[in-house]
Amino acid sequence: MTLKVELKPGERIIVGRSLITNGSSRSRLIIEGEEPVLRERDILTPETANTPARRIYLTVQLMYLRGDISDLKTAYFDLVNDTVKAAPSMRPYIQAINNQLLTGALYKGLREAKALVAYEKGIFEHAARSTGLPAGRPEDGDPS
Repeated sequence: MTLKVELKPGERIIVGRSLITNGSSRSRLIIEGEEPVLRERDILTPETANTPARRIYLTVQLMYLRGDISDLKTAYFDLVNDTVKAAPSMRPYIQAINNQLLTGALYKGLREAKALVAYEKGIFEHAARSTGLPAGRPEDGDPS
């Protein structure tokens, strides 16, 4: 597999187990092989995995980078079970991630986890809007 990646000055990328930082000018890399590749914008750290969906994403990210789900399978399923109990509407996203992981499509599982993070962000934004309504006004969706 060949992957072409354009990096901005100072942008970082993970290739396999190596973190590569671009120099002061724009660069184009052509990466051949089967090593996992993640751009900086797609990388979560333990410090930034501060929500349930982000913790799931981080776990799937680690599975992808390691090329193996066995070490993190228990932690992953504990996270998703807790998440689905707290927010059942996330179940379809979790199922999509599970399907990819169980078929060995770890990068596709990571993309599905990114969709879960976006969905969760929408839930949080909706909750913030709902709690920010002025007193005496009906709740979202309440016609009274």
